[in-house]
Amino acid sequence: MLSPEQITHYHEHGYVIPGYRLPEKTLAAIRADHDRLLAEHPDHPEFRDNCSALLNFDMRFLNYARNPEILDMVEQLIGPDITLWNMSFFAKPARNGKRTPWHQDGQYWPIRPLATCTVWIAVDAATTENGCMRFIPGSHRDQRLRAHDQRNDPALTLQQELQRQEYDESEAVDVVLEAGQISLHDVYLVHGSEVNTSPHPRRGMTMRLMPTSSLYDRELAARMHRERGGATMSEHSIFLMRGADQAGNDYRLRA
Repeated sequence: MLSPEQITHYHEHGYVIPGYRLPEKTLAAIRADHDRLLAEHPDHPEFRDNCSALLNFDMRFLNYARNPEILDMVEQLIGPDITLWNMSFFAKPARNGKRTPWHQDGQYWPIRPLATCTVWIAVDAATTENGCMRFIPGSHRDQRLRAHDQRNDPALTLQQELQRQEYDESEAVDVVLEAGQISLHDVYLVHGSEVNTSPHPRRGMTMRLMPTSSLYDRELAARMHRERGGATMSEHSIFLMRGADQAGNDYRLRA
């Protein structure tokens, strides 16, 4: 469980790094599942650097989201009624991992009101050398989406980047994690990561968890896809992990 000081840190700074660590056995299973996913989809264009919708391809990853210790910590931050609406895998291959531009997660997500706690699991050690995440503490406090520019740059993992006047990079902190550690961050927090030119891979798996007082808006997802392109999020399966739904979310499984 998070301490009162850690909960305060999350709300004041937009993120927290708990003392919790996944067992090595679980990490080995995640790595094996990721290797199998790559082997099964060798020609899928997004899998080399990331898979933004893991459960669309392999529902076995859902087992990791059922971790009761992680859900206990998330409950302390967003309440007892919790929906898992997405899992992703972000991989920066050794010596050739792409940069992730400064952004806010909520810029991409069809959730209203916008609310999500992201659990980021270090499948490998995340260091400054291999492109660990970087956070700008406190950038979530005004709970607003800032101005982003659309990119068309194959050297980036994401194609919407915060406008330069919207953040101060000198305030950034490196989120250095050992394999098995996790971080939790708010949907409005400004963050990004640098390229990986090191000889070590940097893989991370995320779980996106929202309070059930928010609606996963499938019509909004379809409209965002039409306007911005990229992967459509209108047909994601979402899962009630704890408590009761409050917003009329559609939990029917998608094919």
